[in-house]
Amino acid sequence: MSLACGLPLLECVYCLACARWAWKRCLHSGEADSATWGLSAAADFEPVPRMCRLVMANYEPDLSATAPLLFEPPGGYGVDPACVLRRRTYADTRGRVTPYLLYLDHAHADIVLALRGLNLVKESDYALLLDNRLGKRRFDGGYVHNGLLRAAGWVLDAECDLLRELLERYPDYTLTFTGHSLGAGIAAMLTMVVVLNLDKLGNIERSRTRCYAMAPARCMSLNLAVRYADVINSVVLQDDFLPRTATPLEDIFKSILCLPCLLCLRCLRDTCIPEDAMLKDPRRLYAPGRIYHIVERKMCRCGRYPPVVKTAVPVDGRFEHIVLSCNATADHAIVWIEREAQKALDLMLEEEETMSVPSEQRMERNETLQREHVEEHRAALRRAVTLSVPDARAPSPYGTFDDGSGRHHHHQQPQQPERSESFPPAGTRQRMSWNDLIERVFEKDDDGHIVLRSSVPS
Repeated sequence: MSLACGLPLLECVYCLACARWAWKRCLHSGEADSATWGLSAAADFEPVPRMCRLVMANYEPDLSATAPLLFEPPGGYGVDPACVLRRRTYADTRGRVTPYLLYLDHAHADIVLALRGLNLVKESDYALLLDNRLGKRRFDGGYVHNGLLRAAGWVLDAECDLLRELLERYPDYTLTFTGHSLGAGIAAMLTMVVVLNLDKLGNIERSRTRCYAMAPARCMSLNLAVRYADVINSVVLQDDFLPRTATPLEDIFKSILCLPCLLCLRCLRDTCIPEDAMLKDPRRLYAPGRIYHIVERKMCRCGRYPPVVKTAVPVDGRFEHIVLSCNATADHAIVWIEREAQKALDLMLEEEETMSVPSEQRMERNETLQREHVEEHRAALRRAVTLSVPDARAPSPYGTFDDGSGRHHHHQQPQQPERSESFPPAGTRQRMSWNDLIERVFEKDDDGHIVLRSSVPS
C-alpha cells in the first residue's frame, strides 16, 4: 500500500525534474555561452579559415591542377598541389586514423598537418571513437580519449622523420596540427604528445607548435584543456552539438537503441547534480584549449547576423549545456565553419581598414594581444586551482614551473606552463614507436590507472 502511494509522488518529482530541464534548455541560446568573453582580433583569428580549407582539401580525391575539384569552397582552397608533401587515405592508414595531408605553406611560413573528420560510412572511424571509456586513459596528470591518443601515436610514427626534417630545413616555420570533429581531437592529442617530446622533432621551441581544432569532440580533462590553452585552439560555430556533448560519445553510440532511456537519465543528472560537482570530476572530458566561438544568430530572432568571434580560456561554463536548436548539427559541418569564419575575418579586416590603423600601431597591438593571451591563460590556471579542479596547477609568480620533483625550471617565454620531457633519454639507441613511447612514459598504478612514471628506465 505504501509503495503504491509513493509511485505517484516519484512520478511528480520526475516530471518536475524533466520540466525544469526542458525549461532551462529551451531558454538556453548558443550565444549565451560566450556572452562575457572578449572579441577576437583579426591577426589572432586569421589562420582559422585557412586551416578549414586545408581540412576540406582532404575530401578531394585529387588536388592536382588538371583534376576537377568536387568540394571547392568559394575562392578556392588556396593550396599549391606541389606543396602537398604527403597524403594518407584510409587505405594507407588501415583505419588507424582518419585521412590527412601534410602541407608546406611557404606564404605563411607554416608546416601544416590537416586531418579530416568522421566518415559516417567507415566502421574504422567508429572503432576509433569507441576505443574509450570514462577514466580509461590517464595522460600527463589528466584524462584523455584513449582512441584519439593512439591515433596520434600512429601519425607521429609515420610522419615524425619528415616533420623533423622540415623543421630543421625551415627554422622560422611553425608546426600546426589541425582537424575537424574526430580529426580535431586527434590534432589536439598530437599537439600534447609533441609538446611533451620536443626533442624528438629537433628540440624546437614550444611556441613553434600550435593546434586549431575545428568543432572538436571532448577529448581531455579540464586541467589539461586549460594547461595547453597556449598551444591548442578550439573553434566552435554557434550551436554546434559536439563540443557541448558531455555524455561520453562511446555511450551515445552504444545506447543508440535505447536513446530515450539515456536522455531521461541525462535529464535527471543535469537537474540534480550542481555544476561545481561536475568540475571536480577528474574523468570528465572537455573541448581542448583556448576557445573561439563564432556567433551569428541571436535568441528569438530570425536569420543570420554578421558573425562575430568571441574568445576566452574558460574554466567554468565551458560549453556545459547542449543547445536545443535546429542548427545544432548544421553548425558542426566544416563547410559552414569555413564560410562563417571567413565572413567574420573579412569583417574584422574591413573594420581595421576603416579605422586606418597605422602598421606600427597594428604591430604594437599584436604584441599587446599576445601579452593579454599569456595573462588570460595564467588567470585561467589560477581559477582552475581556485575552483578545486582536480590536478590543476597554478603558474609560478616568478615565471618558473615545477616539474613535480621539487626542481624549478626557467623558461624564456612565460606562456610555457609545462617543461618539455623527452623519453627515453637521448642516449637510447633503439628506435621506439610513439605509442610505445607513450606506454613507456606512463605506467599503471594499483587502481589500474595510467600515471606518469617517477623514473624512466634507460
